[in-house]
Amino acid sequence: MSTTATELEGVAVTHRTLEVNGIRIHVAEAGDGSAGGTVLFLLGFLELWHSWRNQLRSLAARGYRCVAPDLRGYGGSSAPPSPSAYTVFHLAGDVVGVLDALAVPRAFVVCQGWGALLAWHLATFRPDRVRALVAVGVAFMPRDPAARPLEAFRRLYGDGYYMLRMQEPGAMEAEFARMGARFVFRKVLTTRDTGAVSLSPEWWGPPDQDIPLPPWLSEEYVDSLAPTFDETGFAGAMNFYRCLDLNWELTAPWTGAKVTVPTKYMAGEEAMSYNYTGVQEYIHKGGLKGDVPGLEEVAVIAGAASFIHLEKAEEVTQHIYDFIKKF
Repeated sequence: MSTTATELEGVAVTHRTLEVNGIRIHVAEAGDGSAGGTVLFLLGFLELWHSWRNQLRSLAARGYRCVAPDLRGYGGSSAPPSPSAYTVFHLAGDVVGVLDALAVPRAFVVCQGWGALLAWHLATFRPDRVRALVAVGVAFMPRDPAARPLEAFRRLYGDGYYMLRMQEPGAMEAEFARMGARFVFRKVLTTRDTGAVSLSPEWWGPPDQDIPLPPWLSEEYVDSLAPTFDETGFAGAMNFYRCLDLNWELTAPWTGAKVTVPTKYMAGEEAMSYNYTGVQEYIHKGGLKGDVPGLEEVAVIAGAASFIHLEKAEEVTQHIYDFIKKF
């Protein structure tokens, strides 16, 4: 295990490279745990560990031990070449391996986007390792034994939907490479689209267009992401989506399983995942509580989109703190 140290706006951050499940996982860690717990942050699509920098810095200052890994396929972690190496069992296994390597028996899990999808599975497979869960953006998705996920998305949004367009290895990676990582991040992080996004050339528009950044999104942050993805490429991130149907096959034994750990769900009211067909009704009319008996709180952040941990950083951090301090 290699170790280095950096600083994040006045908070010391330790970087470790852990050997987990036959691959390397890069982990950033801050805080001494004096408040009585470890907070594990799981990243979403096209993010790195420091996408949680605001929450990591604030909660570390409040005495929590904060751990933020780059998931497999991202940043300083290994990126196995086969798409089938990115199932939820691989990912959940990596998380358990990280907790074991850091001698953390149970953690508060805070997650966004794809990280939330992973965390829902982690809480289903290994509730003994999750002290409480704060899921951002993506709600629990109960397994439908009658429909594969890609079939369901095709039926709802058509063949042009971005998750379907990602299925051919190498194709969308080449599209992203032609546009350049900086443009990709400026577009993805600032979009307010809530419909069936295609990530097609028509959706992106000219790659030389000027996309102004909102006050909550700095040039520094975009510049911290782009060089890493220019170096690693986007295949690791896209391979998560290439396992959607495989995950469905492998998780058949968990059909109907419930999430019983104490849970809070948060979303931006303009987030794509919150505006999927039927999702708001599922969340607010009893469906989510039925599948997640441990659900204690739901918070919808007004005027915010998908990346609320960046856009409404202080508000989201306070929501997280107010929830986890109860346990």
